[in-house]
Amino acid sequence: MLMLFFGTLRPWLGLGLLLTGATVSARAQLGNPLPRLLHADTARFGRVVGDPGRYRLQILYTRIDRDARNRPHFRTFRYRVRPRHYFYPASSVKLPAAVLALQKLRGLRRQIPGLTLDSPLRIDSAFAGQTRVVRDSSSASGRASIGQYIRKVLLVSDNDAFNRLYEFVGQNPLNAELRQRGLRHTRLTHRLSVGDQEPGTRHTNPLAFYADTALQKPVYQQPGVYNALPLPALGLRAEQIGKAYMQGETRVNEPLDFRAKSFFPLADQQRLLRALLFPAATPPKQRFQLAEDDYQFLYRYLAMFPRESRAPRYDGGHYPDTYAKFLLGGGGIAPLPPGVRVFNKIGQAYGFLIDNAYVADFDHGVEFLLSVVIYVNADEVLNDDTYEYDTIGFPFLRDLGQAVYQYELRRPRRHKADLSRFKIDYAQP
Repeated sequence: MLMLFFGTLRPWLGLGLLLTGATVSARAQLGNPLPRLLHADTARFGRVVGDPGRYRLQILYTRIDRDARNRPHFRTFRYRVRPRHYFYPASSVKLPAAVLALQKLRGLRRQIPGLTLDSPLRIDSAFAGQTRVVRDSSSASGRASIGQYIRKVLLVSDNDAFNRLYEFVGQNPLNAELRQRGLRHTRLTHRLSVGDQEPGTRHTNPLAFYADTALQKPVYQQPGVYNALPLPALGLRAEQIGKAYMQGETRVNEPLDFRAKSFFPLADQQRLLRALLFPAATPPKQRFQLAEDDYQFLYRYLAMFPRESRAPRYDGGHYPDTYAKFLLGGGGIAPLPPGVRVFNKIGQAYGFLIDNAYVADFDHGVEFLLSVVIYVNADEVLNDDTYEYDTIGFPFLRDLGQAVYQYELRRPRRHKADLSRFKIDYAQP
């Protein structure tokens, strides 16, 4: 995330927003509920829904029903999903990087005895613009590690942590692994917040893992890598955005060109999250090569509140529980309902807000997937830090998440979901 946003934390709004009957009727379940939910409350949704093209709004909602054996069955509904219309994915790209870093580390652990998530890591530099890492004061050991970078990426969307995962996996493997698993409309091309451009984007740093914190004995060394292969050609539309942008203190009166930037469309985002959460319900070729403890590690930090983390440690005053929970929480505006955890990854930059989330209500056995992107940049000038995040974006995402959640609470189910796979004791390290 580029900025911190703080609102007064309000008690959970027990909204009877929509469909105020005790349950949703069988007839109402047959069609796409998204238009009905959006048009039912013009006070909260009217401005955005009245001009969805201006806000580049896309919504993907997947209903989950369990059978008698607790196997999930999915039905997906869309609102203005445009697979080839570009939006800047911002920090949402950090989830695939975290997953593929975990997968690569799992492969190395099969070959290197003693290698773990928290094995000390040293990163060197070998190309212009690259930076070194020897220490990490946020970790218990004082050393960097892949596990610590993943924690920081998922807890507070740390940009440097993503960059280190990008360097560990490599530009070409990031894209090739995702394409191999059916995410063919995604491209991950650069680091974040360091002005990463060609050809530096194609060069990744040399690094080494060590047996101990003294960094005396490397157990694995990876040289610097250059990706000479062409990047995925996606045939996207609207990759030039806005009417002007700021370059330092200078205003450039032309659209900002995103053709060399990363892209992670909403359908691919939700497909990846679904594959992580429901690997047994994912075709074998699309599954990631992870062990059960890898999945549980991801689940823990996808849903953990920053204040619950011991290392890294975060001040709850600066990082409220819903700091990285846009849907339902509004990025710190409101708390989550009792018994609810959100397993998600957000993105925020250039006026775009994204949340790719799985919502689990353990008290009521309710679960669903919801992925959204909205663009709030009325002046159409990028990089001027004048975006309507607080006034339009965060409230819309909070209210949308709450509306779908209320709808799900009222929707009848033949079988209550057993969500024990996702229930985690966050007090345990």
